[in-house]
Amino acid sequence: MKRRLHSMIGYTIHATDGNLGKVHEFYFDDLTWTIRFMVAETGIWLLGRKILISPIALGKPDWALQTFSVNLTCDQVRGSPDIDTEKPVYRQHEAALYDYYQWPPYWQGGFASGFGAAPYPLFGYAMPQISPELKEQGDPHLRSTRQVTGYKIHASDGEIGHVEDFMIDDENWSIPSLIVDTGKWLSGRKVLIAPNWIKSLNWAEKSVFLDQTRESVKNSPDYDPLKNV
Repeated sequence: MKRRLHSMIGYTIHATDGNLGKVHEFYFDDLTWTIRFMVAETGIWLLGRKILISPIALGKPDWALQTFSVNLTCDQVRGSPDIDTEKPVYRQHEAALYDYYQWPPYWQGGFASGFGAAPYPLFGYAMPQISPELKEQGDPHLRSTRQVTGYKIHASDGEIGHVEDFMIDDENWSIPSLIVDTGKWLSGRKVLIAPNWIKSLNWAEKSVFLDQTRESVKNSPDYDPLKNV
């Protein structure tokens, strides 16, 4: 089933032996449009520290109870590398985290069975080759869903609205579409835009650029809140 990403914010996260905190946001990569990390707000348990959890560690969520389970213990999480999620997440940070938990690195073609497994599921993308130099730099393709929400959307012939939310496939953590609020242009109509229409994201301009025309966007499927949670 496909679900709105922001409907998951605030869900409770359960370790195998206790409560870890709540879902704060997600990081995705804009090469494959796949969720790479859930960001958990730990509250008073770890003095408000935010932690990164790979979908590899997630069990099947309980949508009715609004909870996620993870196959980690509280002690494991307490001892995990401390990564400042308010700053760019660098490749060496990701590598340290994956090494600590012994997860197969997705940037090396790592694959884990279970919920959220496929590292490169969509659109026929080839797995990018990561050079040793890039491993020491910030990951240019790792994006915060909180930051990208609100970005302006530009078709090839003009602005058409802004990013309101992301649809998530709860079987493999891919992002099959973005929810775009067209604002005054289409009287507030909300449409679904496929990531393979996106040419680029610009951090500085807080904008998403499409390789499609406004007419194509106008003919896109509507977001239906009755069909999509």
